[in-house]
Amino acid sequence: MIKAVIFDLNGVFIHSPKLSDRFEKDFGIPTTIFLPKLGEIMDKVRKTNAGNAFTYWEPVLKEWNIQMSEKEFWDYWFSAETPSEEMIALAKELKGRGIKIVTLSNNFKERTEYYGHYPWMNDVMDKTYFSWQTGLVKPDVEAWNLVLKDLSLDASECIYFDDQEKNLKAAESIAIKAYMFTNPKDTKVQIESLLE
Repeated sequence: MIKAVIFDLNGVFIHSPKLSDRFEKDFGIPTTIFLPKLGEIMDKVRKTNAGNAFTYWEPVLKEWNIQMSEKEFWDYWFSAETPSEEMIALAKELKGRGIKIVTLSNNFKERTEYYGHYPWMNDVMDKTYFSWQTGLVKPDVEAWNLVLKDLSLDASECIYFDDQEKNLKAAESIAIKAYMFTNPKDTKVQIESLLE
């Protein structure tokens, strides 16, 4: 019996244009330069005790001759993100049927604080696990093990959705049914087929 659906957050509930594409279009920074730097910084700021994430970005922005304050940078990044009303509605419907809704996200403090202004996060999610708080970054299987232990769930009682193959494989390695997220309609169909 399925008791919980675990979702990735970004790319599932929150969508945005690629930051790398925006930097290329707005500032002329090629994705071949931007993406390695993004990966390097994200590897650091998604972990506990990372400190202020802007301190990692500030020297890079200066190197690229981009003049932005911390507030301007976060506003530029996060204001382009939009919640998926269809996914929010699906999560509310499932929660109304007694299924736990959980998000497991590789994310950093400043971004999750920005998400604090989304009332639906508290309305829809039973629990949210952010890597900067837990210290566990997907695809580390301990990220899923923490959810199972914390919520007293068995792997067979959970379904997991993500838009990255490596995370699906990690969840499957501990016997959680995992599915590639494509869109809300297909996700609903997949969940319904498992709840029957």
